[in-house]
Amino acid sequence: MVTGGAGFIGSNVVAALTDEDRYDVAVCDRLLTTDLEKWRNLAPYPLADFIAPEALAAWLDGNAGALHAVVHMGAVSSTTETDADLIVQSNFGLSRDLWRWCAQNGTPLIYASSAATYGNGSEGFSDSNDVAHLLRLKPLNAYGWSKAAFDVWAVRQAEAGAAPPRWFGLKFFNVYGPHEQHKGPQRSVAHQIWPQASRGETVKLFKSYRRDYPHGGQRRDFVYVKDCAAVIAWMVQGGGRSGVYNLGTGQARSFADLARAAFAAAGREPVIEYIDMPETLRDKYQYFTQADMTRLRASGWNAPFMSLEDGVAAYGAWLAAREG
Repeated sequence: MVTGGAGFIGSNVVAALTDEDRYDVAVCDRLLTTDLEKWRNLAPYPLADFIAPEALAAWLDGNAGALHAVVHMGAVSSTTETDADLIVQSNFGLSRDLWRWCAQNGTPLIYASSAATYGNGSEGFSDSNDVAHLLRLKPLNAYGWSKAAFDVWAVRQAEAGAAPPRWFGLKFFNVYGPHEQHKGPQRSVAHQIWPQASRGETVKLFKSYRRDYPHGGQRRDFVYVKDCAAVIAWMVQGGGRSGVYNLGTGQARSFADLARAAFAAAGREPVIEYIDMPETLRDKYQYFTQADMTRLRASGWNAPFMSLEDGVAAYGAWLAAREG
């Protein structure tokens, strides 16, 4: 079962799990309007079932004996969402209910956390599972807080012996790649700048408001979505040890690097302009993120992550094929 399976990361997980008929995969999600075309994210893949969120509990009970794992990617993922009650209900409440069901039924659970739990990075980017460390993190918005709160809850449940037989919380860093077109303003910067870069037009990036970062020098750990899906498939197949983990590349790159990679993928010379950042974002903006990947590597994941240049080239080819 993949919740949020028609979404960005979720649909890539479906792709990885159905590859070579590895698993029968059921999806729980809302497709919303046809304008979003989320259904296209699932069109290439065989589905065992498709369940509306309100029917999920009954479906789980009816399929408990046959269920190999739950991959919970469903969430309110907008960092600018202002309905805090909706955020908590979706990101904490549903995750808690799925955790309890998996614990009671002996089913492994993989859920989506976020690098937004680290806030401005003042406490570093270590994915230590020490509760005191987790509580020191300072998220900058309600979305980040909801993910941080559930990480703390999950670790405490595990320490109390009330966990699924295998469980993983994944702190996704800046994920980009196929199947994110429906996300609107929450799309990756890679997707947002591709139309301009592919035509050799000016790409606009935010100015920096810190002296230690040049314009375009703000840095993120950009990770290709298919690498994330591969890690999840490995966990579904039995890889890794339970816990909360970072999921990035371990190497921060600048937005200017990202733009240059997009121009290079399109065979164009880079043209970049730096614009003012909205004032509402300036005090909530992360200037640097970089996943500490030590624990995931120690848990057994030894495959390389795609470089920014290779990932953007692959993504650009995918986008160009769609445009054609």
